[in-house]
Amino acid sequence: MPKDLNFAVLGLGMGMNHCQAVVDAKGARLAAVCDHDEARLHAAVRKFGCEGYTKYAALLKNRDIDAVCIATESGLHATHAIQAARAGKHLLVEKPVDITPARIRQLREAITRAGVQCGCVFQTRTEPLNFRLKKAIDSGKLGKLIGIHAQLPWFRAQSYYEGPHGAWKGTWKLDGGGSLMNQGIHTVDLVQWLAGPVESVCGFIGVFGHKIEAEDQTVAILRFESGALGTIVTTTCAIPDQSQRILVYGEKGSFTKTAYLESFEAGTPKERRQMMEWYGHKKTSKLGRDPLAVGAAGHVRHIEDLVKAIRRNTRPGITIEDATHAVEIACAIFKSARTGKIVKIKDVRR
Repeated sequence: MPKDLNFAVLGLGMGMNHCQAVVDAKGARLAAVCDHDEARLHAAVRKFGCEGYTKYAALLKNRDIDAVCIATESGLHATHAIQAARAGKHLLVEKPVDITPARIRQLREAITRAGVQCGCVFQTRTEPLNFRLKKAIDSGKLGKLIGIHAQLPWFRAQSYYEGPHGAWKGTWKLDGGGSLMNQGIHTVDLVQWLAGPVESVCGFIGVFGHKIEAEDQTVAILRFESGALGTIVTTTCAIPDQSQRILVYGEKGSFTKTAYLESFEAGTPKERRQMMEWYGHKKTSKLGRDPLAVGAAGHVRHIEDLVKAIRRNTRPGITIEDATHAVEIACAIFKSARTGKIVKIKDVRR
């Protein structure tokens, strides 16, 4: 059997999920962790029995490290990933890849020059239900899409945005926004992955329930390249918080999903019954109020996918190109909110 690849994790907030994912993944070994907070670092070293670094530069000099998981502040993802690429390390980058298309382009160029693999985290794409729904859309079971509507009514206490590990959240410089760029970026990505690229947006943002710099509520209208229209609503003000909700309808049918499949009216009667039997079971989720409740299962799939890409020299399941459009959409929504104008996606790519 081939030797397990040595992974390191940078950033031990959400990075703790990456650590557990590496431990659980086939073909991977957690060799090292890195964080400037020594308490978090020592806790991770004790839990996982790996090396610990307080200096990122020192970790990158370790020739035994094959890949680095980047789980630092969103606005530093590209900077840290570029440093790793230049050191010859393969990459798995947490969502969002970074907070501007320009920085993502810089990372793409660095990855190409270094010849390393880079996978990107959007674990909701790997969930079996979402995979089935995309297959239903792509196979034409819903017909030509007409409407795509998504809501993310979550809650974050003010304390989430405070303290030594919270002050960067809800800032434009390091978080790139609030409820849309941080919590909502998974929803934005899922919408465009399911329904196709977005052509233009009209957005509104505001701060309603927190003392933060960026928005804690966003409402946006989307026009897709296909001609379909959609909406996205994200917030961290909803009490009590609720599950993400997505409604998609086309000329032939529709579906509605939250944490489970609420309705599936597409395809044959047998297909409809089967989808509801498989996925129409109510599940409770703490994700709305607990950002670490996401668990490691989705990240395990990403780690194993990157291991396969490295060994076979093939593209990861979610490349940096795949992960860019969600950030473009978010940035276009923010630009629209600031200018009061409809913004085309092509205008934020420049």
